[in-house]
Amino acid sequence: MSIREAKARFAEAAAAAARGERVVVTKHGRPFVELISAQNASGMDFEKAAIVRCDLGLDGVAVSVPENFDDAAFSRMVLGLDA
Repeated sequence: MSIREAKARFAEAAAAAARGERVVVTKHGRPFVELISAQNASGMDFEKAAIVRCDLGLDGVAVSVPENFDDAAFSRMVLGLDA
């Protein structure tokens, strides 16, 4: 929608964005800004992730990470760059 249309129908555009729809405002026919729901920007939904893990049967799976996981040398070793 154009800036003019967005100004005239802002409440409707904001409601659409809150529902998860993509609302792109254009200026001179080119994308200018995008309205998004603030709820989506809050980060990871840990409750939903727990439900998905349970649904997939992964709720009892433990993940271990080596102590040097964040070391650049570890990354190079995993990628095979030290050979």
